[in-house]
Amino acid sequence: MPVRHWHKLLVVALCLMLADCGQKTQLVNDMPLPPFGSPRHSGLATVAVEKPPAGPSRHDVNPSQWIPSAKESKWRFIVVHHSASTRGNAASFDKAHRDRGWDELGYHFVIGNGSLSGNGEVEVGPRWKKQKYGAHCGVRDHPEYNRVGIGICLVGHFNEGKPSEAQMESLAQLVRWLMARYDIPKSRVLGHGMLKATDCPGTKFDYNDLYRRL
Repeated sequence: MPVRHWHKLLVVALCLMLADCGQKTQLVNDMPLPPFGSPRHSGLATVAVEKPPAGPSRHDVNPSQWIPSAKESKWRFIVVHHSASTRGNAASFDKAHRDRGWDELGYHFVIGNGSLSGNGEVEVGPRWKKQKYGAHCGVRDHPEYNRVGIGICLVGHFNEGKPSEAQMESLAQLVRWLMARYDIPKSRVLGHGMLKATDCPGTKFDYNDLYRRL
């Protein structure tokens, strides 16, 4: 067969191939895209999740502030209280105690709930700085709970609700520090209501939770 006939056949074959490819390309381009909600894509969809509002964060605690400047007393007990009020701080309780005729704030430490002081903030009372006996746990025939008992008050009414997690963390940290410094055993970490007929530190205060943290 002459060469020019082969050229014609090759040209015709190439034209047929190109036409066929063009049809296939058109068919692919005309295919509809799968819907977004199809099973193939549904797992990739982004769902907006609303985060719950954050509660008040714990106030920073600095144990170096707990070291008294006066000669240290031989403390033997730690007594936990609640303020039986939803608001308060060391200054407001100091005023309330003075209004009752006391010389000053009866507690050695006050742990805030975020109302008038930070959530979990440990306020050091003037009695502790002076290493002065407490005025927080008067028990007939047992003056030792005031004389050598460290009074810690958590702001809140724990017949109505529990202390905040920040308060419990700060309480445990403070109590551990006091236990180590004054060689006080866990058996002498007490609630006010364990020593006299009172609900203090509240019917919803969880002693087991505190002891687990110590």
